[in-house]
Amino acid sequence: MPIQDPDSFLRRLFDIAVEVADPMAVIPRVLPEKPDGRVVVIGAGKASARMAEAVESVWGPCEGLVITRYGYGRPCEGIEIVEAAHPVPDEAGLVATSRMLHRLQGLGEGDFVLSLISGGASALLVQPAGDITLAEKQAVNAALLASGAPIDKMNILRKHLSRVKGGQLAAAAYPAKMLSLMISDVPGDDMAFIGSGPTVGDATTAADARGIIEKWKIEIPASVDAVLSGETGVVAPGDERLSRADNRVIAAPSQSLAAAVKEAVAAGCQVHLLGDDIEGEARDVAAEHAKAALSARGAKPVLLLSGGELTVTRRGDGVGGPNAEYALALAKALDGAEGIYAIACDTDGVDGAAEVAGAVVTPRTLARALELGGDPAEALARNDAHSFFARLEDQVVPGPTLTNVNDFRAILVLPSA
Repeated sequence: MPIQDPDSFLRRLFDIAVEVADPMAVIPRVLPEKPDGRVVVIGAGKASARMAEAVESVWGPCEGLVITRYGYGRPCEGIEIVEAAHPVPDEAGLVATSRMLHRLQGLGEGDFVLSLISGGASALLVQPAGDITLAEKQAVNAALLASGAPIDKMNILRKHLSRVKGGQLAAAAYPAKMLSLMISDVPGDDMAFIGSGPTVGDATTAADARGIIEKWKIEIPASVDAVLSGETGVVAPGDERLSRADNRVIAAPSQSLAAAVKEAVAAGCQVHLLGDDIEGEARDVAAEHAKAALSARGAKPVLLLSGGELTVTRRGDGVGGPNAEYALALAKALDGAEGIYAIACDTDGVDGAAEVAGAVVTPRTLARALELGGDPAEALARNDAHSFFARLEDQVVPGPTLTNVNDFRAILVLPSA
């Protein structure tokens, strides 16, 4: 049976990808029995409050503190949920992180710490190293976000400017036993980069962090220079303080894409998985995917699926994000090609700093924009993709999804009439 409504079909695929990664569905399957003795639950990230809610649905009320993004809080009976800023950290995150570290002080070998980490933890766990102030940390973080640096490079620098990332959270809990459950939002699901790896050792050095500053031309204050001039607090993988920490990825982009594949095949599509760990400049990846879509038309519907985390080098003064910019660049490259539709969204519901997950593209996207007085080329030049799609009412705005397994992109190529 032909796909009658391509827009609704693509949106359904996105919704399925999000549902599969819902902590309320995942946590009960992987959570062990609650240990005897003292149990402390900590965590950070866009999905962490939902993860805490899921933990208490199994274990009952627990002691603990979890930090999530504003608007992403969930009701918990015992675990305290603190909301703070993302992607640029704020005072609420700073105070909450200090309180979290205080909760870990004095734990013994018989105590147990459950750590709940998801994407977003890098900005929400805030405890600057050395004499770096919050304002200085905010400025460096904002410069990183605008630089176009890949997320793994951003996180290396973030670790070395922190007292909590790069294994330092696990070290603070030692000698207590720790189990860290993670929802991955990084290409390749490398646990050292999920939320900047607060419970995972890291072999990078201050020199590596300084190299990132130089390559992406990040301006730094004297306090950051001072921290990177010596040894930072990042914990090496073989450190004794990590010996009682067990880290596990419980949800990942590959699982969400697999669920979308199953749905698409059931709808009669031939599916090409382009990869769940794609990185690169959003507009460049979009150009490559447009070429693939234009050459993919066959006798049955074809779906091109991809995940990963794209970046945007900020060139203009517009409002945009990697998924919206990908969608806009894709629309330009497709140039109104008949029968090709697409969706590009972040599974956490936030694309860049906007409360928008992403956008949909149709064969009429460019024509409609021109009819409404929009200029696709100018919007792309100004990094103003969110404004572009807002005018068309083609944004995807799911609200807080309470999970985060990174970008979801699908291009549907219908057969020729």
